Order: sequence, then structure tokens, then C-alpha cells
Amino acid sequence: MSEKTDKLVIGGREFTSRLMVGTGKYADFRQMSSAIERSGAEIVTVAVRRVNISDRSKESLLDYLDTSRYTLLPNTAGCYTADDAVRTCRLAREAGLSDFVKLEVLGDEKTLFPDNEELLKAAKTLVKEGFTVLPYTSDDPILCRKLEDLGCAAVMPLGAPIGSGLGICNPYNIRIILETVKVPVIVDAGVGTASDAAVAMELGCDGVLMNTGIAGARDPIAMAEAMKLAVIAGRLAYKAGRIPRKLYATASSPLEGVIGG
Repeated sequence: MSEKTDKLVIGGREFTSRLMVGTGKYADFRQMSSAIERSGAEIVTVAVRRVNISDRSKESLLDYLDTSRYTLLPNTAGCYTADDAVRTCRLAREAGLSDFVKLEVLGDEKTLFPDNEELLKAAKTLVKEGFTVLPYTSDDPILCRKLEDLGCAAVMPLGAPIGSGLGICNPYNIRIILETVKVPVIVDAGVGTASDAAVAMELGCDGVLMNTGIAGARDPIAMAEAMKLAVIAGRLAYKAGRIPRKLYATASSPLEGVIGG
């Protein structure tokens, strides 16, 4: 198996990289651009509220992203109602960003956990309007199934609270989600270092989306490469199949047939 043949398919689009990255919290746009390039990501999420789409004569992060190379994934970060999120997605499409959207509807400013009721409401509207919807959701298998039933192209359960760096707090829920839905499962939020990304992929997730884990590192460009390699390694390990966990040792070299002294 190689990256080129092991494609990630979302909403009918094929991608080689299973790492998706954000564009916020970098020291400047140049650092952002360098980190994204080093990450090998093909999908780059941008907060519609932070993109200057009304006056293109002024500097914008879009000036530092080659849209022929990257698939933009506008997101509704900062939205707390379904109506606000839907309006933001419509604005992104009208501005020519994309109809391929990461849907966030937050329920609390402190935890940034999603508002599940508003999320379902927004997802239903956006799918009907022809958007390819990737919803950021709590790690609830029932909610993920409902989002799939509405027509979402993937589900993006949180590994931990946004920006926390706590890693995959509940791997068992993620495993149940993987058994519950057929659309791609992409861990979104909470990844702090390369081992967290590898764990997500070893569980069988189809991809990982992160921003703070890279942008907030002491060396974001080096961390971007580390995350790239971790996602590749985790995917390879999952496909290869790990050995069973055992309480006691198993000799690496067989003892049968050994003649004693």
C-alpha cells in the first residue's frame, strides 16, 4: 500500500494526504504558508470570519495559499446558532471560496463544545442547499449517525476540546463511531503532538484535522512535518494490523526443538 493508492474520498473528491490543517494562530502568513507546505496537507480550513473577502486590495491569508494546489475548507468558527452558520457558509460560497465546508456551531465559549441541536439544524439546511458538509461534532456515536443520515460527507468528532492538546481523550467512543457510520471519520480538535495524530489513525480514523497543535508549537514548521509523518505511520500501522495485547511475554524466537545442554 502507498499513499498514492490509499486515497481518502470525501464527497466524491479524492485526496492523497489524510492530514488537514488550519490557518490560524501563526506568527505571520509566511510562517503559515511554510508550515502548510511542510505538512503535505491538501485540505486547508479557513475561518470565513477571519478572511478578508470584501476588499481584495488588502493583504489576506488567501494571498499565501495556492488555491490550485489546496482545497479550501471554509469553516464557521465563532458561530453559535444554526442561522449564523448557514449564513456564513452562503457568504463563503458567494465569495467563491467553496461549497465544501467545515460546519461548526458552538454551544459554549469556555469549552467550545458544539451545540448538537443547532448543528443538526444547520447541517440539514446546508445539505439541502448542495453544500458538502463536514461537521465538527462531539464524540457521540448517535449524533454522528444522525449527521450521516442527513447527508453529511464525513463526521469530525473532537478528540478533546479545541486547542487543549489533550489528545484522544475517549478512544472507545471514537471506535464506536467508526463502527456506527460509513462516511469518513476525521478527528478534529485536541491533537497536541505527533503521537496523538498516530493514535487517531491507528484507531482506524480516516484523517486528522488540526491547527493549534502545529501553529502553537515552538517550531511550527518542524511540527507540521512531524504531524505529516505521524499520520502516515498511524495509517500504515492500522492497515498492517497490530499484534494482540497479552498479559504475559511471548518469546520472539521459538523454543520448540531446542536441545538442552
